[in-house]
Amino acid sequence: MDLGTANSIVIYNDQVVVDQPSIVAIDKITNKVKAVGSEAQRMAGKTDNKTVETIRPLKGGVIADFEMAQHLIRELIGMANVTRSFMPPSLRMVICIPSGITNVEERAVRESAEQAGAKEIRMIHEPMAAAIGIGINVLEPEGHMIVDIGGGTAEIAVISLGGIVCNTSIKIAGDVFNENIVEFMRKQHNMFIGERMAEKVKMAIGSAVSDLENPPDDYMTYGRDVMTGLPKEIPVNYKEIAHALDRSIGMIEQAILDTLAATPPELAADIY
Repeated sequence: MDLGTANSIVIYNDQVVVDQPSIVAIDKITNKVKAVGSEAQRMAGKTDNKTVETIRPLKGGVIADFEMAQHLIRELIGMANVTRSFMPPSLRMVICIPSGITNVEERAVRESAEQAGAKEIRMIHEPMAAAIGIGINVLEPEGHMIVDIGGGTAEIAVISLGGIVCNTSIKIAGDVFNENIVEFMRKQHNMFIGERMAEKVKMAIGSAVSDLENPPDDYMTYGRDVMTGLPKEIPVNYKEIAHALDRSIGMIEQAILDTLAATPPELAADIY
């Protein structure tokens, strides 16, 4: 299971069986879970705040709400819809965690999984899981750099001989990119857009550079005029989004350079 800030994935028998947003919707009156995943995401920003609240249990790659994280894990396991042998009495789980996680944060993940029914739990750092997933032989005596940009954190790690030689974990990732786009639209176009609209813009025309050989078409963006409060729509091009993301991309680039600087020369030579 990959518990992500934005999305969570469950893999069973080498197949992705669940890929859902990491969101839980609860009834504030009864305190019961109303929805999890995509259904809860559809409620975000469209709910009556007096009765329904949408919560993201993970922030910055770690658990921020222990109880909601338990509900999320339990529901994701239920969505897997596999044979009963996958479930108790001995649910075995491997969970991806950020490389920069603290002992307290790691214990929170473990305890949440245990409360959700896991009997045997193994932790694996996200850069290592990413390296294995793309087919790198992590046991080789060679240096491999992995840059894993998720929703809450960007993980940069150098892997060799089955271990992480050095790593950097920064909380500049997908969520911050969305915030950059929201702020850019407000300042440059006097338009307020929500997080979901920013996510769509990022997925459609997000770019780290402002000069592409095959640029995407402009993306029609919908929001609300800051001055009048009326609905507004304008086309946005990829160069604008590249400008909006420039500072955050630069911080990730600097983290990569810092990680390279801390890498032993013999391994850094492999990466270069």
